[in-house]
Amino acid sequence: MDAFSRTELLLGAERMERLKNAKVAVFGVGGVGGYVVEALARSGIGALDLIDNDTVSLTNLNRQILALRSTIGKYKVDAARERILDINPEAQVNVYKVFYLPETADLFDFTQYDYVADAIDTVTGKLTLAERAYQAGTPIISSMGAGNKLDAAGFQAADIYDTSVCPLAKVMRRELRKRGIEHLKVVYSKEVPLVPEGDGAEEEFGRRIPGSISYVPSAAGLIMAGEIIRDLCGGQQYGRG
Repeated sequence: MDAFSRTELLLGAERMERLKNAKVAVFGVGGVGGYVVEALARSGIGALDLIDNDTVSLTNLNRQILALRSTIGKYKVDAARERILDINPEAQVNVYKVFYLPETADLFDFTQYDYVADAIDTVTGKLTLAERAYQAGTPIISSMGAGNKLDAAGFQAADIYDTSVCPLAKVMRRELRKRGIEHLKVVYSKEVPLVPEGDGAEEEFGRRIPGSISYVPSAAGLIMAGEIIRDLCGGQQYGRG
């Protein structure tokens, strides 16, 4: 028996070996991305690249799995690396303390990845990730808006062109179409975002700070991780059957 023996009961030894040999990049390890990392590490993914330049803050404690009193002030990628290696000491974990933007895109060779998870916030970064993954022929899944929402059960995986309601998905559809990208797997919700209220609803960097709750980012992140594992295991042949 080993740490992943219960998973192997479902997937079988061959698929577990695929996961062990897979290399996945997770861009953004905050509310959504932290749970992507958690689930991938606990599924036996052998190599992970983590990309984020943010540090853990007090306001992350309500929803981010990496956020603890003991990690406040740490880089999120460092906290994530420590956690992954505490789960699976054999994992290969590389951290990059940068925000993924068009200016930093050339730091990453997407052909080295078996899958890319996009859990960043900026539209420009998301579009660049989608473009680079498309050019490299690397599978990618992208998180749409999880802020200002309360219904965890409303999240689902879909092609970007099959989405509706979500404001971020609307922008992404328009911009991806301009770039000739015909498909992008996303996780999104049709829930209409709430409008933040109260003293903490001020603007930051020209936009209103979104509200958040503990269980919504985790739901989106776990769905993303599930799709990654399913695809790496063979898509429709997921499971042992």
